[in-house]
Amino acid sequence: MKRNKHVFILTLAMMASGTGFAQTKKASNTEIKNGYDCLYQAGLANAFISGLYRGMAPMGAVKKHGDFGLGAPDMLDGELLMNNGKVYQTTASGQTKQVADTLTTSLFITNFFKADTVINCTTGFNKEKAFQWLDSFLTNNNGMYAIRITGMFDYVKTRAFPPMQQEPFPPLASMTDKQHFFELHKVKGVLVGYKLPYYLDGVSIGGYHFHFLSDKKDAGGHIIDFNWQNAVIEIDELYNFSTQLPESTEFKKMNLKDNKHDDLRKVETGQH
Repeated sequence: MKRNKHVFILTLAMMASGTGFAQTKKASNTEIKNGYDCLYQAGLANAFISGLYRGMAPMGAVKKHGDFGLGAPDMLDGELLMNNGKVYQTTASGQTKQVADTLTTSLFITNFFKADTVINCTTGFNKEKAFQWLDSFLTNNNGMYAIRITGMFDYVKTRAFPPMQQEPFPPLASMTDKQHFFELHKVKGVLVGYKLPYYLDGVSIGGYHFHFLSDKKDAGGHIIDFNWQNAVIEIDELYNFSTQLPESTEFKKMNLKDNKHDDLRKVETGQH
C-alpha cells in the first residue's frame, strides 16, 4: 500500500565552517497517485556499456512511466535528459534540442517526480563537496533517490559520445577517448539525476548520476563536473524498481557474467 508523504521545505544558510541553520516547514499531506515512487528503467546498464547501443524503446512509451529522467539515445548519439515530461538530446557536436516521442533509447531511467524534500542552498559547492553535502540528507544508505537541482552554476563540464556507425560495436569503456567535452561558465540550468544504491550496479548505475540542461535549452550533456553558485535541490525518494529488458537477438547472445563495476565508474566519470 502506498504511504502518504510529507513535503519538507528547508532553507539553509551554510557558513564557511560548514555549519548553518535550517528553517523547516511541513506542508499538508498529499495523496500519492499510482505511478509515483516507482523507478522504471528501459534497458540494462551492463548490456549498454558492453555495446548494446541500438534503441529498444521509443520515448513515447517511456513517458508512460515518468516525466523525469536521463539516458542514452539510439546508436549512442549523445545524451538524453527528461524534465517536466519534455526530452532533450545533446549530441557530440554540442547541439541540444527537444526530441520527438518517436526517438528510441537504448538505456533510460525515469520516474514521475514529486519532491519529498526541497532545499534552498545559498552556498557554492563543487561536485565533490555537493555530493558529500547531499549525503547528509539522503539518509537511507540503500534507498533510491531522484534529485533535481536548479540554479546558477559558475562552471559546468559535460560530455557526449558520438553516434555509432557500424558493427561490431565496441564496449563503451574502450571509447572514452572519443568523448566530446563541453565547458560552460556562469550559466543557469538544471541537473536531473539519481543516487542509486550500489547493489543495483550492473542492472542500473549505482551512486550519483546527473545530466545537465541549460535554461536556454541550448546546452547539456552528461555531468563530469560542476560548481554551483546557489541552487534549489528537490529530492524524491523512490520505493519500487522495474526494468524492461531488451528483446533483441544481440542481447540474448550477450555474455554478461563478468562484473562491469570498473567500466561503469570509468564511463560515469569520463576517465580516459
